[in-house]
Amino acid sequence: MTFRLRMTVASVVFLSAQVDAQTVMGKYAGEFISIGVGGRALAMGSAFVGVANDVSAGYWNPAALARIEYPQLMLMHDELFGSLVNHDYGAVALPVGRTATLGLSLIRLGVDDIPDTRNAGLDVNGNLTTDPNLFYRTDPSRVTYFSAADWALYLTYARRHSECFSYGANLKMIVRDLGDHSAWGLGFDVGVWYTPWENLSLGLNVQDVTRTLIVWDTGRNELISPALRLGAAYGIDALGGRFLPAADFSVRFENRRSASTFSAGAVSIDVCGGLEYLFKSLVALRVGYTDVKQFTLGAGLYLPKVSIDYAFARFGGGGELGNTHRVSLLFTLESADYKRAGD
Repeated sequence: MTFRLRMTVASVVFLSAQVDAQTVMGKYAGEFISIGVGGRALAMGSAFVGVANDVSAGYWNPAALARIEYPQLMLMHDELFGSLVNHDYGAVALPVGRTATLGLSLIRLGVDDIPDTRNAGLDVNGNLTTDPNLFYRTDPSRVTYFSAADWALYLTYARRHSECFSYGANLKMIVRDLGDHSAWGLGFDVGVWYTPWENLSLGLNVQDVTRTLIVWDTGRNELISPALRLGAAYGIDALGGRFLPAADFSVRFENRRSASTFSAGAVSIDVCGGLEYLFKSLVALRVGYTDVKQFTLGAGLYLPKVSIDYAFARFGGGGELGNTHRVSLLFTLESADYKRAGD
């Protein structure tokens, strides 16, 4: 059975199910948000909480968004699992006054053009039927298509307390659409960014800090547990450029056990790391290792007002789920007219 057919069958089963009203802890309910954004961050194995210094900080660590000095726009598209799943991201950030920054980020993860054959079945006599026991063949002219998509919208506010410390928060809105059924949710993230001394930066992002409630129109409610993501990065000048090793630690409370790097009861810890080498602020080379035991690599090109970042990842031990190529574009309105006030 192909992967697309499995997705189709699973979707039809979900659409046909009757779910009693209940509220449960939704293990992996917010997993689609955890894929990550930005070619630079993804090439570094998603070890970016302590590194983030561009508009993508609205996702990785809202506090770090206060570090930008000019308005920025980022766009990214990638296709996962043999182009079956589309992953899109867009974000914009605007410095406000001497210390504040506002940001808006949008993420979409979706499987499009899923065939719905529930009203296209024919029996042996060629008559329409919805009875699986009489289902003989499908009438292609009666097949309809739908998308299964998850959306996340981030509204970010960040403030610089000093040159070495900033804080921020996200208001996060989630919409999930699966054919006949849909859900919505609302949550909050809070973050801090701190550099205790030159070249060292530390970050903390507490995701879904109040628990994020996902409300389905079937009556089922899911809660996304809070998660802590801590990151550190240290810059080293050498070989005519700058090396930036980074590491992130994710702490979750969903009882993931063997699905995590370390676990103790309901608590699990995942680790990821990355390394960037930037040559003359023009070209960057990157490698990383994600919290799902996946090696990544990539490169970046820094042009006036535009940065192009590429990340490569191979899913499955032998690439059974396909290779993923991610490209993101970062636009910066870098001119005196748009520079943060007071700088």
